[in-house]
Amino acid sequence: RLDFADAPSLLCYPTDRAAYGRLCRLLTLGKRRAPKGECWLDLQDLVAWGEGQIVTALPPPWPDATFRAHLETLRDAFGDRLYLAAHHLHRGDDARRIAALAGLSEAVGIPLVAAGDVRQHDPKRRPLQDVLTCIREKCTIRQAGRRLYPNAERHLKSPDEMARLFRGHEAAVARTLEIVARCDFNLDELRHEYPTVPAARGETPQKALAGLVEEAARQRYPQGVPEKIRGLIEYELTLVARLDYAPYFLTVWDIVRFARERGILCQGRGSAANSAICYLLGITSADPETVDLLVERFISAERNEPPDIDVDFEHERREEVIQYIYERYGCDRAGLAAVVIRYRSKSALRDVGKVMGLSGDTLDALSRCAWGGGDGALAAQQIREAGLDPAERTIRMTLALARELIGFPRHMSQHPGGFVITRDRLDTVAPVENAAMAARTIIPWDKDDLDQLGLLKIDVLALGALTCIRKCLDLIALHHGRRLTMTSIPLEDSAVYDMLCRADAVGVFQVESRAQMAFLPRMRPRCWYDLVIEVAIIRPGPITGDMVHPYLRRRRGEEPVVYPSGALRQVLEKTLGVPLFQEQAMRIAVIGAGFTPGESDQLRRAMATFRRPGTIQAFREKFLRGMAANDYAPDFAERCWRQIEGFGTYGFPESHAVGFAQIAYLTAWLKCHYPAAFAAGILNSQPMGFYAPAQLVRDAAAHGVPVHPPDVNHAAWDSTLEAAGGQMGLRLGLRLVKGLGEAEAQCLIEARGDGYRTLREFWARTGLTPSVLERLADADAFRSLGLGRRKALWEIRALGDRPLPLFAHAESKARRGSNVPPIEDGAIEDGIEPTVALPVMPPAREVVEDYRHLGLTLRQHPLGFLRSDLAARGVVPARALDEIADGRRVTVAGLVLVRQRPGTAKGVIFVTLEDESGWANVIVWPKVFERFRKITLGARLLVATGQVQKEGQVIHVIAERLSDATAELDTLFRETAIPEAAEMACPAEAVFSKGRNFH
Repeated sequence: RLDFADAPSLLCYPTDRAAYGRLCRLLTLGKRRAPKGECWLDLQDLVAWGEGQIVTALPPPWPDATFRAHLETLRDAFGDRLYLAAHHLHRGDDARRIAALAGLSEAVGIPLVAAGDVRQHDPKRRPLQDVLTCIREKCTIRQAGRRLYPNAERHLKSPDEMARLFRGHEAAVARTLEIVARCDFNLDELRHEYPTVPAARGETPQKALAGLVEEAARQRYPQGVPEKIRGLIEYELTLVARLDYAPYFLTVWDIVRFARERGILCQGRGSAANSAICYLLGITSADPETVDLLVERFISAERNEPPDIDVDFEHERREEVIQYIYERYGCDRAGLAAVVIRYRSKSALRDVGKVMGLSGDTLDALSRCAWGGGDGALAAQQIREAGLDPAERTIRMTLALARELIGFPRHMSQHPGGFVITRDRLDTVAPVENAAMAARTIIPWDKDDLDQLGLLKIDVLALGALTCIRKCLDLIALHHGRRLTMTSIPLEDSAVYDMLCRADAVGVFQVESRAQMAFLPRMRPRCWYDLVIEVAIIRPGPITGDMVHPYLRRRRGEEPVVYPSGALRQVLEKTLGVPLFQEQAMRIAVIGAGFTPGESDQLRRAMATFRRPGTIQAFREKFLRGMAANDYAPDFAERCWRQIEGFGTYGFPESHAVGFAQIAYLTAWLKCHYPAAFAAGILNSQPMGFYAPAQLVRDAAAHGVPVHPPDVNHAAWDSTLEAAGGQMGLRLGLRLVKGLGEAEAQCLIEARGDGYRTLREFWARTGLTPSVLERLADADAFRSLGLGRRKALWEIRALGDRPLPLFAHAESKARRGSNVPPIEDGAIEDGIEPTVALPVMPPAREVVEDYRHLGLTLRQHPLGFLRSDLAARGVVPARALDEIADGRRVTVAGLVLVRQRPGTAKGVIFVTLEDESGWANVIVWPKVFERFRKITLGARLLVATGQVQKEGQVIHVIAERLSDATAELDTLFRETAIPEAAEMACPAEAVFSKGRNFH
């Protein structure tokens, strides 16, 4: 359907591949000239690109002379490719109106065609269609008025019903098949053409690739290429030549080459990436001498489809890579894929609630009742706990319509980095439109669409861990004089594995989650491949397939390592006979269940990452029947199938685990040997990872790193290293000061010279406004001037609005970013306020202000001030859990850092609490959660009573009772507040809202 700025809308049908390409270019024209999500077209645009299009004019309720003139214009442009649509409006005058349309059709010489004007498949969905209309129009159901259809008749109708409705106009119904017969185009005709590649004149892509690989092999192995690598090179190059994949590998190599030339860290992953070719070209660092991967998983002669290589880049510099791709190939040949964002429970409740006219407070209460991506069903008791009446009509309708809406497309977003690059114009393959960010374009197809059409997609992804590694390596070079690279960091360092075995993994890529940290002491990794398994095993596939515990028992020698058959031993040997990886599941399907390569490929597609659950169920019977026919035990076959089902929700192949394990080891090594630099690197790379800066700083201090606060005389914008007392410490950066911009921070750094001595001197030399000075004072950043936050705020009040006239030139130069020489002692005398003896700010109040203005504190933990009261109620510190026997009943309390409810946990919620001594891990079973749902979801300070559960070094508290002690944080604030600051009081949830609270 094409909507025009200067003419009525019409329907457009491309008749062949060329016409489809012209339609895509027409849509691209309208979308590129308009903001994201809009399309601006005039009728003449269609005329210019209308060759090969069949168009159907859509009439107004009653055609007039203006519409007749419009039809005559279309007829002159499209001739016999023009039709006039007629549909029933069901308002009592359809027979007369359709007769008038038939008369107009005959008079103008345009054939009449029957249309349905369908808006829902079933009339029962009319209420939902009205809700979607209101969401689109941004109005409530009471405000919608004529924007809603007057009846529910715009639904799919049977052929018999259409024949009945158009009795007397049978030819109009028959013409629908006439249009179908005239349209020969099918999406199967779309074929990907690889882009041009960098190669010498007259050199084929295959020859260029072979030359690059050979040169890289000589440089990588100056003493001679090992026999295994030589065989892999020859095998892979032969396969690439047979499938004509050389342009693909050259395209990826060119992108990686650009990044490396500019010092941007990157890491390739995927089965095609973990190959000898990609290792030698520098796309991946996984050495094929030590890694045995299923290359055919994505490079297969049977499938003849593009391989898959994902390349992760530093998240702060990926935009440089993206713009290089656009510059090299142009927006007409390169675009980002789309992602269709679908309604989940919270978003559905909010959007439907707005349409139904619910207040913001009511929407907040309903939203708090929902969790994650459930089906939207809320129990009556949950609604009552939110202070609402579940029997009230508007609430009931909101909940019912929200449940219907879950799973519907909500909006289109852009893929995190999936680029489609073509040899010829991309806008003849798909419409191209503007992204929200300038200088970016996207096409409206997601990754599943691209897979179905066999179009090339190169994933140019952002990874915060790489940014952290690069910044950490830079700090090590600057402060320790040791220049390291990702490839020069020593492998198989026993100290690193000792650290991981203790679950000391805060900030370590991929193994810092609650589940991973609980698993590390049980897994006890001792080599790099153990990390590959560690990264992949805590995933839905192995968990739901009940593969985790058998693997651990075999690893610990508690049960023998047995293989289902000799044929599967090679597949399962490196995982002790237990299938853990997606590639193993595929091979079991072929070897054990007798799947053909084509069926295995279909299974792979069904297991693709983030597929909607349910797709793979069609393969279950064949898989189990095939395993039984080959004499495999039913329980083994069933466990393998449950693993495959888990992959259907979130598949994690070994090829990705290999790439992630590389980065996991690097971050663990840096944390182990350079904890201060690692802490600075991860703080300077926020937002990323699992923990907020407060927990990262606390962890660094626990590792003996001296931590210094942000200060106007010592801090840079980023956190950095600072030697003190023969030890390397961490100086927190000004970026942590809430409300302070980087330009303002750079201004004070450039004007610093040999340091500031007084606040008035600081003001005069920097030219910063008093409001900026207040933000720095609130963050306690004037300590080196002998000013606490209260004293600094008092002096700022005395400064007035502008510096003294004597220093106006200094203000002007500072604002221009020029260096200002330090002011001589005694130069500032005027305007000094008389000394005032201000009361000392209580320690608890200092902590509260730290959290408010920095998001962390280097002083006492908030729970330290409450410990005596907590101890009187029998609450033990988290550290005491180490000494408490398994099975004993305890009570713990702490700030809620993380709440998790993994999809594989069957409704179990994992909560991490932090007190002044450490962390306590609490498990909330579904029945307990339902009793204490509001407390579990809403408390910032949570008290949990339950039994201690110990397994080796892993300690949990199995919650039996929960209570919300957040009010005690409010009390802490109020008791430490002073009258002058009473208006600044805020609730505890605003002060201590730290951590990633919902996962």
